[in-house]
Amino acid sequence: MKKLAVLTAAMAAALVLATGCSKKVEKGEFTLEKGLLKIGMEIGYPPMEYYDVDGKTPVGFDIELGKAVAEKLGLKAEFVDTAWDGIFAGLETNKYDCVMSAATITPGRLESMDFSKPYVGNGQTIVVNAKSANKPASPAELTGLTVAYQAETTSDIFMEKQAAAGLSFKPAEFDKVINAYDELKLGRCDAVVSDALVYANYKDDPAFESTWTGDADEYFGVAIRKGNSQLLDKVNAAIDEMIADGTMKALYEKVFGADLSSTVQ
Repeated sequence: MKKLAVLTAAMAAALVLATGCSKKVEKGEFTLEKGLLKIGMEIGYPPMEYYDVDGKTPVGFDIELGKAVAEKLGLKAEFVDTAWDGIFAGLETNKYDCVMSAATITPGRLESMDFSKPYVGNGQTIVVNAKSANKPASPAELTGLTVAYQAETTSDIFMEKQAAAGLSFKPAEFDKVINAYDELKLGRCDAVVSDALVYANYKDDPAFESTWTGDADEYFGVAIRKGNSQLLDKVNAAIDEMIADGTMKALYEKVFGADLSSTVQ
């Protein structure tokens, strides 16, 4: 009898598993799942998106923005943590509805996906260890130095352009920008090149010093699959609303300590 009971329990469990697997998710009007806005992001890019001290709770500017946009659309935000090097492939293969992860709007990306209107402007910055004797006041002064940055980002593109223009430096590429800053703090590289908005997360740390910042010549937007014009229009309308009602200004000041409205106006 005991053997039969075990067998019956196993069969019941298998039936529950099979039933669960066959359950279909109801598609939303303009999203993958009804009631949800699934947002792809690399949660390791402070202060845009990163985990709080508990290691579980996502916080940052894009988190706040994602929640606010979802609320404007009558949806709940769900964040999908994704490695940066595969984040846009995930968008194309329907792993999420959009990418909201400090994604710069570029001509190349616009060929394969749509972008919302810009929600913040950004430039590149050079950061050094405050104790370092090297204080490069321009990209040209990075000559001969070991420069750390996150691979496959606009910082990477920026350094590629410097190299193409004749700058000779030693590249140190990392999967996450926080690792580049850790390397600098430990004195294992001479400088970090990162988004100026990222440096906002480190500017109060006495270990770091920014020695040059370029103009805000790149802009972050929400990436959306080609053809989903309904979601694109709704996200743009939500951003407009947030600008008009002061929500965006409040987010800028909360995260960056300053109103960055002028970077996209």
